[in-house]
Amino acid sequence: MRRPSALRRTLWTGAEVTVTLGVVLLLLVVHQLWWTNREARAGAERKVQALEREWAATPEDGQGDGAQGDATDPAGDDTPAGSSGGDGSGSGSGGRTSADSTSTSTSRETPRWDQAYAVLTIPRLGLTVPVAEGVGKRNVLNKGYVGHYPGTAQPGRAGNFALAGHRNTHGEPFRYITRLRKGDEVQVRTRGAVYTYVVDKSLAQTSARDGGVIASVPRSGVVRGAGYSEPGYYITLTTCTPEYTSKYRLAVWGKLRSMRPR
Repeated sequence: MRRPSALRRTLWTGAEVTVTLGVVLLLLVVHQLWWTNREARAGAERKVQALEREWAATPEDGQGDGAQGDATDPAGDDTPAGSSGGDGSGSGSGGRTSADSTSTSTSRETPRWDQAYAVLTIPRLGLTVPVAEGVGKRNVLNKGYVGHYPGTAQPGRAGNFALAGHRNTHGEPFRYITRLRKGDEVQVRTRGAVYTYVVDKSLAQTSARDGGVIASVPRSGVVRGAGYSEPGYYITLTTCTPEYTSKYRLAVWGKLRSMRPR
């Protein structure tokens, strides 16, 4: 009788361990898919509100206070006048406009690492999130922010304003990025100006190492013919694909249509 009793205890213990592990895994999934999203979205919303209050209190050349008190408008004097299609040749006279003067009245220093300094709005997705310098997970992406790739152009400037964001977990700002269509607006607000880009092209899948998609003239080095061949004023949105993996990258490209001072 002892052997069956010992066997039953062993089986019971094994079942308890299995159930416990299952509960732990379930809690981890809930944490990743629900709690991180809830916390990141709430934090991102608070940051957007804080930036808006700061800009209202210290417009353009003001220095403000707090951690983001010295956030500046990174747009420079090469912002196109009345640009259309992102090629720098617009309906304006081609000279410096009042909007250009506004953007150059502020410091042209690069924002501090991890500093939130702009707000990205995509009406099609109902999305409004902060933009921070850098693409680190801990202090940028996992906080529900969108990160600016260091070394790429700042908003409104010639080149490629390239951004990255999570597609799943931690606020997942780019969860529905595949819903974007040609002609959709993407707006970037800074302390001194509002830049409106228009979605133009997309790349459904490429290598995670395809640096060409965020180059000054964005063009895939993996997928033949994907991207552009001429300089312009571009925006690039990148995220992981397929969902819940980080094996490949997806990119959406747009061109600067207009800018106006705040």
